Amino acid sequence: MSYNLKIYRKTSDLPENWNAIIGDHNIMLSKEYFCVLEHSKPKNMECFFIGFFYDNELIGGALFQYLNFIQHKTFQKNEVWCSIRNFFARKFSKDVMILGNNMLTGQNGFYFDGSKITLEKVIPLLDEAVRKMQKEIRKTDLIIYKDYQSNFVKYFQDKNHEDYFRFSVQPNMMLKLRENWNSFDDYMHDFSKKYRDRAKSAKKKLTGIEKQELHLPDIKKHQHQMNILYQNVAENAPFNTFFLAENHFEKMKEYLNENFKVFGYFLDGKLIGFYTLILNLKDIDTYFLGYDKDIQKLKQLYLNMLLDMVEFGITQKFSRIIFGRTALEIKSTIGAEPFEIFGLIKHNNFAINPFIKNIFPSISPKTEWIQRIPFK
Repeated sequence: MSYNLKIYRKTSDLPENWNAIIGDHNIMLSKEYFCVLEHSKPKNMECFFIGFFYDNELIGGALFQYLNFIQHKTFQKNEVWCSIRNFFARKFSKDVMILGNNMLTGQNGFYFDGSKITLEKVIPLLDEAVRKMQKEIRKTDLIIYKDYQSNFVKYFQDKNHEDYFRFSVQPNMMLKLRENWNSFDDYMHDFSKKYRDRAKSAKKKLTGIEKQELHLPDIKKHQHQMNILYQNVAENAPFNTFFLAENHFEKMKEYLNENFKVFGYFLDGKLIGFYTLILNLKDIDTYFLGYDKDIQKLKQLYLNMLLDMVEFGITQKFSRIIFGRTALEIKSTIGAEPFEIFGLIKHNNFAINPFIKNIFPSISPKTEWIQRIPFK
């Protein structure tokens, strides 16, 4: 009996029991989510799926993404420094292979049936998958293992990984929903007066704005405006490795159905902001959002969105909200806490690879921020 791996280019080729073994344990590794990637992935991305078998029995699965940076501008702001960084990004990494999901924060790259295999045996299988992808699909400039929890560090300290640079950029912001929060008022009651007053003030500014859940016909109707609002936010980010396809939210709703939620904010009948959520078992993963920049400042739209996400999580009895690794400080004001995650990166050019530890921080610098503690 032995382990073997199989690469899949299309979701239709995946084993029939893929969801029962893998997808039902993480929606971001389900057939349905892979269909979304198949039909609405970013222009500069290719996706591949790997099945892991033991004696022909499916025991695990992984997601690989190839990103091409030849045409893509990673750094958005029109500054000389960004032009220089774009030059270096393209010079040193024309393309990248990622074991994991570059569109999400967190450990969403693989799942194995724990009753069939131990973690000690999983990591060598992932390494084998990386080698197989590089040999059979395409050798890339960079290889990245993305977003592992800190307790995984010990599994990557052997000889097989000594050529990799271990990096940690921004933490993943998460809010664990307390058992005594049966309503949004319970949550607010646990705030100190300063942060409770701040939240109430933000809520008052929403006067005149109507919020509603958007279903598939609504998403199709407002798709163009949603894309404009999303671009408002995405283009203002200092670092971007992709842009969503215009039909992405439609496909997310079409394939994930009730596990994907979209909420829109309307002023005088016009969509001026929205946010999206992925419901993943007991967790909520906050996804992409967009807003009108001028109205966001006036109405504190972003803070209100964060508070509304928390209210949804509490009323729907979820355990945790995963907010991702952007806007760290404002997320901490609503109670989210930082959890360190790390990745591994290697350049396939042996002359460049020793300098990755110097190059990487200049391309992806850490953000200085202050963690706020809103609770009493």
